[in-house]
Amino acid sequence: MAQLLRNAQSLQGAGQLAEAAAVYRSILATDPGHWESLIAIAAIALQRGELENAIQWYGAVLARKPDYAEAYYKRANALNGLGRLEAALADYDRAIKHDQRYAYAFCNRGTVLERLNRWDDALASYECALAIEPDDFLAHCNRGSVLRKLQRLNESLAAFDRAIALKNDYAEAHFYRGHVAHQLRRYAEAVASYDEAIKFTPGNLLPFVAYASRGHALVGLGRLEDALASYDRAIAMQPDYVEAHVNRADVLRQMRRYDAALTGLDKAIELSPADDALFNRRGLVLRDLRRLHEAISSYESAIALNADCAETHVNRGHVLLEVGRAQAAVASYERAIQLEPENLGAHQGRAIALLNLGRIEDAVSSFSRVLALNPDQKYLLGVRRHAQMQICDWRGLAEDSAKLIAGLQAGNSITTPFPMLALVDSAPLHRIAAQLWAQQQFPADDALGVIPPRQRADRIRVGYFSPDFRNHPVSLLSAELFETHDRSRFEITAFAFGEGAKDSVRMRLERAFDRFLDVSDQSDFEVASLARKLGIDIAVDLGGYTEHTRTRIFSLRAAPIQISYLGYLGTMGAPYIDYLVADETVIPTGQQENYAEKILYLPSYQVNDSQRRIAERNFTRHELGLPAAGFVFACFNANYKIMPATFESWMRILKRVPGSVLFLYAGNQVAERNLSQSADSHGIDPQRIVFGKKLAFAEYLARLRTMDLFLDTLPYNAGTTASDALWVGLPVLTRSGQAFAARVGASLLRALDLTELITATAGEYEELAVKLATTPTLLAEIRQKLARNRLSTPLFDTALFTKNLEAAYEQIHARYLAGVAPEHTRL
Repeated sequence: MAQLLRNAQSLQGAGQLAEAAAVYRSILATDPGHWESLIAIAAIALQRGELENAIQWYGAVLARKPDYAEAYYKRANALNGLGRLEAALADYDRAIKHDQRYAYAFCNRGTVLERLNRWDDALASYECALAIEPDDFLAHCNRGSVLRKLQRLNESLAAFDRAIALKNDYAEAHFYRGHVAHQLRRYAEAVASYDEAIKFTPGNLLPFVAYASRGHALVGLGRLEDALASYDRAIAMQPDYVEAHVNRADVLRQMRRYDAALTGLDKAIELSPADDALFNRRGLVLRDLRRLHEAISSYESAIALNADCAETHVNRGHVLLEVGRAQAAVASYERAIQLEPENLGAHQGRAIALLNLGRIEDAVSSFSRVLALNPDQKYLLGVRRHAQMQICDWRGLAEDSAKLIAGLQAGNSITTPFPMLALVDSAPLHRIAAQLWAQQQFPADDALGVIPPRQRADRIRVGYFSPDFRNHPVSLLSAELFETHDRSRFEITAFAFGEGAKDSVRMRLERAFDRFLDVSDQSDFEVASLARKLGIDIAVDLGGYTEHTRTRIFSLRAAPIQISYLGYLGTMGAPYIDYLVADETVIPTGQQENYAEKILYLPSYQVNDSQRRIAERNFTRHELGLPAAGFVFACFNANYKIMPATFESWMRILKRVPGSVLFLYAGNQVAERNLSQSADSHGIDPQRIVFGKKLAFAEYLARLRTMDLFLDTLPYNAGTTASDALWVGLPVLTRSGQAFAARVGASLLRALDLTELITATAGEYEELAVKLATTPTLLAEIRQKLARNRLSTPLFDTALFTKNLEAAYEQIHARYLAGVAPEHTRL
């Protein structure tokens, strides 16, 4: 027996474990209670990973010696390895009961408690181990791990530092220290820790994981090329490491290398085709590439794999909205809300889709739901208020306006810029809103580099950028401008995006340009690059901060000179917009400081189309719903421009002009209802508010001839609608304010030499409206003067306007060629 035991121990010492176990079993066959053999064979089973056997053998050991702490400890290790955590925990407790200074038992007990997510208990267990063995580097490392999970990050870092001080070549301690430094945004430290981890691998740590983690930290430092190299090392070591492919694609997307990012994601999907999150990510990149229908398909692939991911449904909704499928977008957002009732993106996206469908009341409810969930949701208070204004819902307007003003003055992102133009007559406040928006959403971007200096060419290349090259006010005003440009001195290119309806206006515009480019399916980066490739000298943004515009094209510098004109009546607040087209009326010299751009002053601000056709149809009062007699006031401005103060002025005017009516274009039944109710609350019979329906453009112009006086709004004046009225001979009474949008009516009337129709206060406005309505001879004189001036003054002289604009273009282009910075410019 003694010789057999020596033989077994010799084999065990030589690492011949199977042979040693066979000898121990032969001893136990003769003597089942042989203590040395029981202990040895149990240890061999544990060492060989035969965990079930180890558990049985240690059970046999403990049956003979129930107070043997080491046997409980080792059986617990086997149970831990099998994932039988509660049983393992009970054995560690028994080991500690029989040996209260069993440091290893306390340490391993902590790992089981971590696996059970009992973080505080695990921490206490590690601290007991360290009280016994203060220099146990593994206990310090494990303590650091659980402190990290408890978000006690500085303490965690100190624990890893102590572990490293005790064992500097312990790769895992360096690795996890890197994680904690990353969480603390101490990215340089994190990179250094990962470098140390890599230096001391191999070990339990896989080096490709360390390289991938190092890549994350380099992203935090903004060292994107180095991050790519680190991910590439990880992938070279482990080509099927999906996470590295995904993170590498994320970096490529951040670098706007979208095609390469897409290739990376496709590789990740090849490796893990059942991962819905990869298809979701792929959809984001396809959206960046403006391959919108492919993006939708990618999201639908994700949904086929996992129909219960709210994020995917939200992302799909966003793209459906962009391609004009608003109803489908609503369904997608509503599915997301079913899955996550408090998903802010879903509620907000649903609201925007409902706006597109004309379901404005429902949209307001969705916006309100977002604000209820998060009162500080960026930009949303202003967006919701603007939606309410579209249905003339003025409830809470004073409170919202006060919050918006205070929020902007405090530098808070409380609204997008556009709603403020119609809510507050304050150019300084409009500038704050625009600057906040530009800084946060469209900061200047040097990804394309500086445009090299150019030499004078035969023609100045002008690019007009717009989502509205269709039947839209911007195009209705500017179509003749594009046709009239002097092609011997200017080459003009249209960059069209947004809705591409093939209406008659669009077809006219396609013929008007030297080059008409539909860039809807190109990314902002691609469009800016294309403009540079085409040598565009002057890029004109016709949209500003209105719907479907793409400001990021300009933040990338599409051209050396960039101008804002016509679509947005205020400053863009962005350093990359060099000039804003105006005249002395809309931006007096003393107000230039309220605009981030240099002002490009023309004799008259607003271009007009002198070819607009008026239908020959003569509308009767009866078919328009007007009374047989009585003065007809009219306003065809958008609903959001009608402020309560303006409407109150109108009601006072109606009271003072018996039998008069107010003809409006409400655009939706909710606005009609609210305006009628408001009229009633002011003591005006709602029947005196007549609502016109949408007509074909030529008939809409003909209908205006039935009206007697157009009443303008404040603080957002009429632009296109005022021009329409004046074109057909309908006088426009305006009230001039302080900001750009509040002075457009005055600009139009000055260009017609009809300054007598410009008022400065509500009292003046109301008095003149009543006087014109009750003094037929005075109104007739105004009409006659308008008829004389219509074609003899600058407002509708498109050829003159074009010459002036071209002269301005030549001046600012000459400044650029001379290397002189933009400056306020007058003809």
